Amino acid sequence: MWAVLKEEIGTRFRPDRATTRAGIFDFAETFSNRRRLRRHINRGHLTPHETRLRHQQDQALAA
Repeated sequence: MWAVLKEEIGTRFRPDRATTRAGIFDFAETFSNRRRLRRHINRGHLTPHETRLRHQQDQALAA
């Protein structure tokens, strides 16, 4: 995880903590949650983003 994070957001100097946090959030939200290839068997081999979308669809149908 840390090696991928360093590779994706880089190791360059960031002006402040907020900028660093924003870069980490962008990485986690766009790369890790939406495009991650490692899928978990307990979630039906779905990425976290796909799992969230399926849950939202199920909730909408149940309402």
